[in-house]
Amino acid sequence: MSSDAEMAIFGPAAPFLRKTEKERVEAQSRPFDAKNTCFVDDQKELYVKGLITAREDSKVTVKTDDGRTVTVKDSQVYPQNPPKYDKIEDMAMMTHLNEASVLYNLKERYAAWMIYTYSGLFCVTVNPYKWLPVYNPEVVAGYRGKKRMEAPPHIFSISDNAYQFMLTDRENQSVLITGESGAGKTVNTKRVIQYFATIAALGDSGKKKEPANSLQGTLEDQIIQANPLLEAFGNAKTVRNDNSSRFGKFIRIHFGTTGKLSSADIETYLLEKSRVTFQLSAERSYHIFYQILTNKRPEVVEMLLVTTNPYDYPSISQGEIVVKSIDDVEEFMATDSAIDILGFVPDEKNGIYKLTGAVMHHGNMKFKQKQREEQAETESTEVADKIAYLMGLNSADLLKCLCYPRVKVGNEFVTKGQTVPQVYNAVGALCKSVYEKLFLWMVTRINQQLDTKQPRQYFIGVLDIAGFEIFDFNSLEQLCINFTNEKLQQFFNHHMFVLEQEEYKKE
Repeated sequence: MSSDAEMAIFGPAAPFLRKTEKERVEAQSRPFDAKNTCFVDDQKELYVKGLITAREDSKVTVKTDDGRTVTVKDSQVYPQNPPKYDKIEDMAMMTHLNEASVLYNLKERYAAWMIYTYSGLFCVTVNPYKWLPVYNPEVVAGYRGKKRMEAPPHIFSISDNAYQFMLTDRENQSVLITGESGAGKTVNTKRVIQYFATIAALGDSGKKKEPANSLQGTLEDQIIQANPLLEAFGNAKTVRNDNSSRFGKFIRIHFGTTGKLSSADIETYLLEKSRVTFQLSAERSYHIFYQILTNKRPEVVEMLLVTTNPYDYPSISQGEIVVKSIDDVEEFMATDSAIDILGFVPDEKNGIYKLTGAVMHHGNMKFKQKQREEQAETESTEVADKIAYLMGLNSADLLKCLCYPRVKVGNEFVTKGQTVPQVYNAVGALCKSVYEKLFLWMVTRINQQLDTKQPRQYFIGVLDIAGFEIFDFNSLEQLCINFTNEKLQQFFNHHMFVLEQEEYKKE
């Protein structure tokens, strides 16, 4: 356990990482009745501390710390750990390892804003829902080259260990970040990437490569800036999380034989397309739509032929419009800057915005039924003209494809009539498909930019998938997300428990 002087290297982050020497001494000298001190089941708090006053058959009488006397079954009473284990950094070291002790330890550490705790091979993090100074450059430097037990629990320690194992074992490594929606997976993914980008920059003999042009960033900058762009197009407000990832991603950071950063690539999964056309009342669509409509870049609004009122666009205004915890103006500037840093040329940048604008306009298309026919026709070509202009299409061709699609029958194509509901379904499908294709194209372009052709030998992968969540109305995508989470948890359990037990048996 490091002293207060050794913790000084972490600067202002030190109190958020480890107990002081004074606290540790006080905990060890606190009186403790090992035989009778316990936790007892409680309906409100789940578990409360108490002292056993009597035992009779299978019943136990406990006086709780808040002054109540309760009699419960002996299976509802759990032994407490001595005070020296309070706020322990690795819960696998506890004398009594039970659910109550684990929960109490996490709660006590969380109350002191120590959000990272080890549990054997895992690192558990509790979302503080506030900014803490535990990710500063001096904290990155403090974890560099440290063994796991030489420094307090942190996502940087996990990252550095993966890096060291990669170099010593000559094997690829992966960091799996799991949890329910809003647990902080994406933020911790960003911290892992920040760590590798920072140590790569530090390890490059202090020399910083100049980018090809003034706007485009270095490889380290580009790896970090891929996040704001993907978040703008792939994250949205849900019931439980204001910045929920609605897609999964596996980020591979490639290194050369010496451990020098050489390139990166991103693989994405399960983008929630249905959100483009439908949102629940307490949610909203993808952040990019609301960022554009802030009018921070009036020339973009003008180019997209849109107003600045989200309610003019039904497909993005079925739920909430403003999110208190998100500054759409600031986020739009970060998105716009990320597009430049990632090396998109002006035509590509305009194309990204135009397709996003076209998706917004799709919800305004209106169709009616022809007289004495079931065939649909457009009420006005105005919206179709805007969409066609933004997508580089012919307006008449677009409407013809929606109202009179061509279907292949045998070896020939025939024109098929469409009813009004069928046309609206086709519009929704087109809208979702355009958005998905745009998203996947951006990922492809980002990967091209991050592929530097430098020699690479190993990679460290970071998996960040959308979290487990249950809504009042659940889409097919949410079923897939929840199923993926379950499979990942099974993999986790099998890998960490079954395989570990087999390893112990061999020994």
